[in-house]
Amino acid sequence: MNTVTDPSTSPPAATPARTPDVTVTVIVYNDAGRLPRAVASVLRQTHANIEVVISDDHSTDATEEVARALAAGDPRVVYLRLPENSGGCSAPRNRALEIARAPYLMFLDSDDELPARAVETLLAAHRERDLDFAMGAVHRIRVDGGRRTTWMPHLVAERRTLDGIEADPRLFFEHLSTSKMYARSFLDRHGLRFPEGIHYEDQLFSAQAYCLAKTFTVVPEPVYRWYIAPYAASDAASISNQRHKLTNVRDRVHVQRLIDVFLAESGHEALREDKDFKFLKHDFRMYAGDLPYRDDAWLASFADLVVPYLDTLADGACARLPRSERVVLRLLRDRRLSDVRTAARGLGHDVAPRRVTPDGGRVYWGEGVPESPEARRELDLTDLELDTRPFFTALLRHEITEISRGPGASIDLTVRTYDPALRLPVGPQRAVLHLSPGRRRLTAAFRLSPVGPGLFEGRVRLDLAAARLPLQGFEGVRHPVLRLRHQGRTHTGILLAPLEFPPLTARVPYRAGLTPHQVTARPEGHNPGRLQITWRPVGGTATDLRPVARRLSTPRTRRAARLAANIWH
Repeated sequence: MNTVTDPSTSPPAATPARTPDVTVTVIVYNDAGRLPRAVASVLRQTHANIEVVISDDHSTDATEEVARALAAGDPRVVYLRLPENSGGCSAPRNRALEIARAPYLMFLDSDDELPARAVETLLAAHRERDLDFAMGAVHRIRVDGGRRTTWMPHLVAERRTLDGIEADPRLFFEHLSTSKMYARSFLDRHGLRFPEGIHYEDQLFSAQAYCLAKTFTVVPEPVYRWYIAPYAASDAASISNQRHKLTNVRDRVHVQRLIDVFLAESGHEALREDKDFKFLKHDFRMYAGDLPYRDDAWLASFADLVVPYLDTLADGACARLPRSERVVLRLLRDRRLSDVRTAARGLGHDVAPRRVTPDGGRVYWGEGVPESPEARRELDLTDLELDTRPFFTALLRHEITEISRGPGASIDLTVRTYDPALRLPVGPQRAVLHLSPGRRRLTAAFRLSPVGPGLFEGRVRLDLAAARLPLQGFEGVRHPVLRLRHQGRTHTGILLAPLEFPPLTARVPYRAGLTPHQVTARPEGHNPGRLQITWRPVGGTATDLRPVARRLSTPRTRRAARLAANIWH
């Protein structure tokens, strides 16, 4: 068995004498269930001359037993157990580096995998020319449905070799250490190791690697599978998914400050604006989507942690953001906490604020004229031409203020429409909800009545069982939209769901020729966004039911199917 309990000792004699080409370090802590999958993904690499170091951060579950069995089963596997838990990823990686025997190094987390050709692909890039590291595409796979996307796809779309990060500073956005194969000589030459005792260690390590590397290659082939569990329990969620903790915010800001110090001391201060833009567009943006859920006390503490750091950022970084994100930043810096929640609800969607304030030919976000020159500049919406732009591009805001179960598979919605530029005529408005889960649209018309200047409200019932679904059934997600007409033009806008409501699930029973479906209404994702409707076939498939449907489809059975009860769960 290849086991090392003290990194200062040499590997046991059972370790194969042949020097491996690549050492892949698999870090693990209390993950006995997924560790075999991660290790197996390394052992089945098309390039077989590898070493696998399982670096265990002193697990307390069955990880040690599982890891020892893996090491006993393949001479390429070495098991390293840290004498005490470090509480992070850096120490187990660094201890593994002390015993790694190969000239090239990779890192893998125990809950992820390597694609079969990952080692071969990156090693080939190193052998083509003298590189400090090679990097490739990362596939993100959601464990709750298997949906696969590419992490930062625009950065890995084509093969290219760069002579330093200055050639493409956008790569700061790809801060994963696991998507890369490093030359051992590069890490040793610069004494580059993972920073211990902090979270978000990858961000500092990767920033240092980018800045210190003279030459590195990007390949478009996938080299890492990153499994995402967005609905994991808070005690099992990844560090990035613990954004509700203020300590998480503090850790993220702390590592940014460490990167800033490194840039200044290493002569890379010219990259500061690009790095700051990455922080705003990626790191801060992750928190911004959650801000509508936070109470005033949390938001005040968040501002205490973040605003002093925002004041240190390069001036050009904020100017590169979309307007909606600049508005959230300014409202937070001015501690307009209620307005922060309102503005953050519209992020990622082309929606209006609830109110605007005209003043001296200018138009400002929200109520009241901003006090400081900076706030007036960043909250100025004049150039949007809210009162003159074509109606189909008008900025309106539709919020669902109440949602409840209706009879059968219907839902009852109370909708409030904000028209801050007064584009809609005075009086009731005919509105139509549209939803297209199949070949034909499902619509529900209702009236929006004026309840104040630029404010309308109405109630509508949306019968989800009335959707004309394809014969073979429909599985997918749709988001209702609200349409208004004025002077022959149509405006289509999203429906912002309430911040929180329990999923409403109903079963749409068998109808002649159509499989039963489960349909669910819920808010979109974790961030406050659109109303989301999901269909999923249940029971027998439509294909199986077609012969039966032809035999049983009579006026009587069709009438019975229409009258069948739909029960909400």
